[in-house]
Amino acid sequence: MKTIGFILFPQLTQLDLTGPYEVFARLPDTQVFLLAHTLDPIATEKGLSILPNCSFADAPQLDVICVPGGPGINACLTDDVMLNFLRQQSIQAAYVTSVCTGALILAAAGLLEGYQATTHWLSLDLLRMFGVDVRTDRVVQDRNRITGGGVTAGIDFGLALAAELFDKATAEAIQLMMEYNPQPPFDSGHPSCATEEIVKKVQAMAAPYQEERRKIVAEIAVHSSLTKRS
Repeated sequence: MKTIGFILFPQLTQLDLTGPYEVFARLPDTQVFLLAHTLDPIATEKGLSILPNCSFADAPQLDVICVPGGPGINACLTDDVMLNFLRQQSIQAAYVTSVCTGALILAAAGLLEGYQATTHWLSLDLLRMFGVDVRTDRVVQDRNRITGGGVTAGIDFGLALAAELFDKATAEAIQLMMEYNPQPPFDSGHPSCATEEIVKKVQAMAAPYQEERRKIVAEIAVHSSLTKRS
């Protein structure tokens, strides 16, 4: 029986979690844990509540640990209980993974140092501040670290990991069952193809929490640098 655990926290982006969850929940002989500080409901970014089924304290050793992203990661970047849980799990986990800005939490825990990784396009520069070898692919695998880009990339990440855990045929069968055959009505899913006007609009929408996040990341990066020097 394989065990996969997702980290839950207030104001996570639910599709970062539910996209790959849909894939993993269809895997054979696999148990999926929704992990949080307590078993109280977690309100996601847009108000959907998700119920954890295991606390950090009661979690078994996991084969896969996955961290989603969202506006709520800002508080997680300095959450010592969560960061220590991730560090401890990563020692024996077969795969340490993230979707979207969950990569920043892994980086804050020191788990992406020396690895290639990706995150949401708005936070690629913040990931670099942790000294991570940043890539812009939709899914990036470097040894046992697998990171997905922004939000919907979580489904791609989930299928890629399904093939790693089992085989390509298992992943392809899940993809077909989900009828995951994206044909978006607009070509604006990445800044490389969206118009400058749309890119600026999205940047402006994200500016308040991005600025707060930048300050937190900068402070962590400086502290980490000073610690290494000493």
